[in-house]
Amino acid sequence: MSADRPTMPPVRLHSEAELARDALSAPLLARAVKLARWAEGGVPVGVGGEILHESLTAATEHLGLAEDEDGPAYTAEAWQLAVDTGLVEIAEDESEDGAVGADGAELPDDAAVGTATPGDELALLTSGSPQDVLDIWLGGMETVLADAVAPDLSDIADQLAEGGELDLDAIDWNPEEEAELLDGILGNLYLLSALNEAPDQDIPLPALAASMIVPDDMDEPTDDILEEVSEAMMRLDDQFRVLEPIGLVAYRPVDAALIEELDEDGEMVSAAEPLDDEDVSRYGMVRLTPLGVWAVRTRMLDAGVHAPAVGDLTDKGADVLLEALPEYPEALAQAESEQWLAARTPLDAARDLLGAARGDDERAPLRRLAAQQTLSLVVPDAEPALREVLDDRQLGGLARVWLAERGLPGIPEPSQDMIFWLTVDTIAAQLDSADEEAAAELRDLVQGLTEQHNGFFDAAWRVDHPATADVLEAMGRLHPDKKAAKEARKAAFKARSRRSG
Repeated sequence: MSADRPTMPPVRLHSEAELARDALSAPLLARAVKLARWAEGGVPVGVGGEILHESLTAATEHLGLAEDEDGPAYTAEAWQLAVDTGLVEIAEDESEDGAVGADGAELPDDAAVGTATPGDELALLTSGSPQDVLDIWLGGMETVLADAVAPDLSDIADQLAEGGELDLDAIDWNPEEEAELLDGILGNLYLLSALNEAPDQDIPLPALAASMIVPDDMDEPTDDILEEVSEAMMRLDDQFRVLEPIGLVAYRPVDAALIEELDEDGEMVSAAEPLDDEDVSRYGMVRLTPLGVWAVRTRMLDAGVHAPAVGDLTDKGADVLLEALPEYPEALAQAESEQWLAARTPLDAARDLLGAARGDDERAPLRRLAAQQTLSLVVPDAEPALREVLDDRQLGGLARVWLAERGLPGIPEPSQDMIFWLTVDTIAAQLDSADEEAAAELRDLVQGLTEQHNGFFDAAWRVDHPATADVLEAMGRLHPDKKAAKEARKAAFKARSRRSG
């Protein structure tokens, strides 16, 4: 993998069949499908496939939205999605040429220039594969994303009504910046979904906006930064309202009453201030849906980002599996291992894992720890593979642990050298962990080892393991007892001298 290739943590995806069902049930696509079927007899349309006023009224009634004041707007959005995704196809009237009649005169704004009928893509939604459904949905989602970052049409209308030229700077809209900000927000939501053991947990909108604006090294946000966060929240509120109907996000909008609550300066009270649980939801709550996770990952893959999903490694060798698992959260590492093991016999899987776990390179301890964790999921049928490596210096220790955990007989006692080598290897695999809980466990392990074994450091510096000196130095940093910590540092010096000598 290229060192400069962006990498995301792995995610657990729903099956394509489940995702396709989610796509079909997304309100916006469901309405678009219903309108496409309604167009069987032909629907007159204006320029660009726009549904005309008379047809819009009938379409709104067909969708059951006639009593909703926003019904016509919802209907027009659904119709446009049907056009954009090919659920309806437009045949231009032969008597018309664009927006100009046969006599060269301009047609009225509500004149029909074509006829819409169901398109080929509509049939794919019922007769095609789940992937066909997802491809159609994905195309529709891209058009909705474009709508989400579009400027406020009322601002544009005001400019044009005044007879001036369109000035994007005057309406404070930069298309590239808007698209980049939304991509960043979706990327952050994806990251939070990947790292969160409860992927359906909502994220407060203030925290999401702050994640894009407040610098990491800023302890206390300035007033200007807080104002930026508030402005970003309001923009995100608008965008998420657009994105929710296509099924990309689950969104609880900002409380309308809250938007009207102004402080004495006429500005919204900063949403970056601490909030209690009762208030936080008023500022908006959002999360990616399972369909949204799949969609954002698809876009990341297209952009060259390494975005793994559980199951990606099922057909890969044990060497690839063991290299990847140390970077996975515990629950996803187990899920990946279970899928990998399910594709192999226990005996073959165990032999492959043990072979890939060997090595004296820097990452070898991590691979052996991953192998041990994966082997813990293997049934006793793999016993012959573990017995084959009992005399192996690098694998004999973990093989004995595996056999003992299953209560199997005839396990030879390990040598003192093997015990110490396994101890060093186990600690070496955990040295780079940034997890606070793992660091605390390592501290306890270090303290326990020195309490249980008199003269531990005197024996440990002699261990023939590439990481011996590094492990002893770490023990010197971690041990709470100053005397023991000093002994560890001395032992580390001896180990380094022995290896260089």
